[in-house]
Amino acid sequence: MPENLYAGFDLGGTQLKYGLINAGGRIVYKSQAPSPPDIASLMALIQKIWVELDGRYPKRIKSAGFGFAGFFSLKQKRIMQSPNYPALDNFPLFPALKKIIPVPFAVHNDANLAAYGEYLFGSARQVHSLVFLTVGTGLGSGIILEGELWQGKGGFAGELGHITVNPEGLRCGCGNIGCLETEVSAPALVRNYLNFSGKPGQKETLTARDIYLRARAGEEAARKSFERCGYFLGIALGIVINFLNPEKIVIGGGVMKSGHWLLKPARAEARRRAIAPAFATCEIRKASLGNDAGLMGAAAWARHKMEAGKIAL
Repeated sequence: MPENLYAGFDLGGTQLKYGLINAGGRIVYKSQAPSPPDIASLMALIQKIWVELDGRYPKRIKSAGFGFAGFFSLKQKRIMQSPNYPALDNFPLFPALKKIIPVPFAVHNDANLAAYGEYLFGSARQVHSLVFLTVGTGLGSGIILEGELWQGKGGFAGELGHITVNPEGLRCGCGNIGCLETEVSAPALVRNYLNFSGKPGQKETLTARDIYLRARAGEEAARKSFERCGYFLGIALGIVINFLNPEKIVIGGGVMKSGHWLLKPARAEARRRAIAPAFATCEIRKASLGNDAGLMGAAAWARHKMEAGKIAL
């Protein structure tokens, strides 16, 4: 008998990643597409993808999970604000998804579900307390406490990307000044590089990967760009360690493909700022699932909610 499958969708600021996992968490199929600019196009794309997946694996997909970038309200069941995908702001997601998804589905913040994926299948399997950060277009995060995804009263817990680390910094898409994601993200890395290169404000088409390759080649401005991002990331990690004393902090996302270029200065700054015994009991490491964490976590979350009887039908 063919095995049951579970769909996961992970919408970020630039890419919609999606795929299918089996009951053991093995990815059976995955792909991605550019994130559409408007909500109508997004729903049309999700519908198209669903038809494609159902055609490949007819009647085998039992649930679908959706991780959307933004502040997800458990009560209103919608993204109240999405700093990096504003088309989602206050959009009635559940009625729209019910029209195109014929199986039980669940929705949550994308970084929360990526944290859930790393907890179940990745480098944080079965730890008691985990803080997960994903560094890409923005900076998302999620928290696992005693084996449970910590959602907070309204569903907004774990938004470390929007804690203030630089009170004199830039305005964030959320409206605040000096949020962590204004200092630690792919756009921040590029901005740092242009500033250190003496080209502030220049319209140069660069990516975080470009900066990484230039750092590897020995370019001073690129190295300093990572050091600045690592400095502010370390401030945030020190806060997290002192506040939660987690067993593990796992960092993923596209920018973390740079590995030690970001992680080394972040660890050093966290060590300087954290209480010594708390730092000593916390492992800080790179995530292991890469860009798959979100879709795997979304698929697993929907299956979990379906089996618990707490899911949209």
